[in-house]
Amino acid sequence: MTERRRQLLDDVARAIIAQLQVDGRRSYAAIGKAVGLSEAAVRQRVQRLTESGVIQVVAVTDPIEVGFGRQAMIGVDVEGDLEAVAQQVEKIDEVDYLVVTTGRYDLLVEVVCEDDQHLLEIISGRIRSIDGVRSTETFIYLDLRKQTYSWGAKEITRAGGSGA
Repeated sequence: MTERRRQLLDDVARAIIAQLQVDGRRSYAAIGKAVGLSEAAVRQRVQRLTESGVIQVVAVTDPIEVGFGRQAMIGVDVEGDLEAVAQQVEKIDEVDYLVVTTGRYDLLVEVVCEDDQHLLEIISGRIRSIDGVRSTETFIYLDLRKQTYSWGAKEITRAGGSGA
């Protein structure tokens, strides 16, 4: 399993991230003006944040608008090698979110599909056919009420101190 190390961010990095979360196409000059740095300094900071894996600047699409009329979360119960099953599930192109969890399911898998037939093919033809998948339960999305990405720049606080 991959070990992740937590990277503490200073106030300037958080401010840059917040600017990019409002508009990922905002110029480095505009970000610099907002956070008190030069364009070159912002460019360097963004490059470091990107290369270290802290941020990823991407276009977020509305699945319905680009032809994917069905979204669902699939709870997967695994028997045996959880890591091996997760590695197989993450290879499925329609999977856009995959987490290893505790509780009722071992994996939570979010998929975007063209329609119900496509969803059925992913569940029955691909996920359930993976060795070690004991069972699945599917939660079809009826309405997306909230989806944000703003948490990345919020201050992290814990008892006894605060994150940088």
